[in-house]
Amino acid sequence: MYRSVIVAAVLCCSVLSSASAQTDLSAYADKDGYLDVQKLTCAQLAGTWQQDADLLATWYSGWYNGLARTSKMKIGRAKEAEHEVIVYCKSNPDKKVIEAIAVVFKDMRAKLGIKMKP
Repeated sequence: MYRSVIVAAVLCCSVLSSASAQTDLSAYADKDGYLDVQKLTCAQLAGTWQQDADLLATWYSGWYNGLARTSKMKIGRAKEAEHEVIVYCKSNPDKKVIEAIAVVFKDMRAKLGIKMKP
């Protein structure tokens, strides 16, 4: 009995400590509700909710696909890129998200043998 109480207490504490304070993306918006995605930092991305990180990943994907003039998305690769950006951001909180995306995309292109046109 005593042992199960200790295990339950440890589990509760670990759940509470892993549920760090998340911040809504709206906290980073200007007074009109606009979020400047070019100024968003890795610390802000890493500290937001998963749903907000997914929303941002979708937005950035659309932005970059628009720049590349393509309307296709490879879902698995997009999810991998989102994960890699978040991992990079957790290690580099002072960087901007767009810088993290550039690093991750460059690494992914090199790994896949994709050459960029000049």
